Amino acid sequence: MENNEQPANDLEFDNRIPLEELKQAVTQVKTELAKVIIGQENFIELLIVSLLVDGHVLIEGVPGIAKTITAKLFAKTLKTDFSRIQFTPDLMPSDILGTSIFNVKTSEFEFKKGPIFSNIILIDEINRAPAKTQAAMFETMEERQVTMDGTTYAMETPFMVLATQNPIEQEGTYALPEAQLDRFIFKIKVDYPTPEEEVRILQTHHERKGKKPQEQIAAVLTPEQLVDFKSKIQDVVVEEKIIKYIAEIITKTRNHPHLYLGGSPRASIATLNAAKAFAAIQGRDFVIPEDIKRALVPVLNHRVILTPEREMEGMTTDNVVNMIMESVEIPR
Repeated sequence: MENNEQPANDLEFDNRIPLEELKQAVTQVKTELAKVIIGQENFIELLIVSLLVDGHVLIEGVPGIAKTITAKLFAKTLKTDFSRIQFTPDLMPSDILGTSIFNVKTSEFEFKKGPIFSNIILIDEINRAPAKTQAAMFETMEERQVTMDGTTYAMETPFMVLATQNPIEQEGTYALPEAQLDRFIFKIKVDYPTPEEEVRILQTHHERKGKKPQEQIAAVLTPEQLVDFKSKIQDVVVEEKIIKYIAEIITKTRNHPHLYLGGSPRASIATLNAAKAFAAIQGRDFVIPEDIKRALVPVLNHRVILTPEREMEGMTTDNVVNMIMESVEIPR
């Protein structure tokens, strides 16, 4: 980059869409979470983007690295209802969706809503529930509704599922079917903190003196604001060459020699929506190639499947997605 060139995020331009309030709200959410959560900036930003584009998130990481507490505190920054469901091998669909109970007074069956009827739902260890229970989530996540006894119940907005899973411990777990994985806009891989972040984690824990983390987080975002922000994101400008750029990358995943399964059209749409949100939270009303690159790995790493040979060699889906990005010419 020459000296007279500026990074894309620092360019001066006149927005056609008022995005200042959105940018400030995102900053407020990050500031609240930073009171307790050390590091994990990428994790938090992906959660925010997913919320803004009506996406669900799969969070993967070993136990003890703040997956669950980050999700809980993230929900606390929103002035909405929160529900937590612990998935277990004996969990039944009715334990999540609800069930019809006979009312003796009225002599009629009444539907008692389950914990899925909330705004932000945290599902802990989603891969511990059997296939029958996993299948019960399909309609809820995709259609945002529950059909019981011939009656359809719509979910309130916002509606977002945050699901965690442990990548190491496989005993007593069930692999999520591809159809369900495709319902998650992102799969976020949460890593161990750096040594410096570990020191700060210990310091903040010591300084809290036993106070619960939830007590330090204030709600800063309302459902009405979310509706307004989502509307603005839909108006973010995407040029035709950017759309072709997305299509070319996703198409290459379908015939890449290292991949057994490529990305679906749903992956293309998820990439487009996420890129628009990334642009908006940075105060831009137009998408640039860097927004696409930012979205591709979390959008694709759970949707594409490596060939057995490459998996045995220790290659990861992230490696292949980055390889494909590097092979496609960036639009100018």
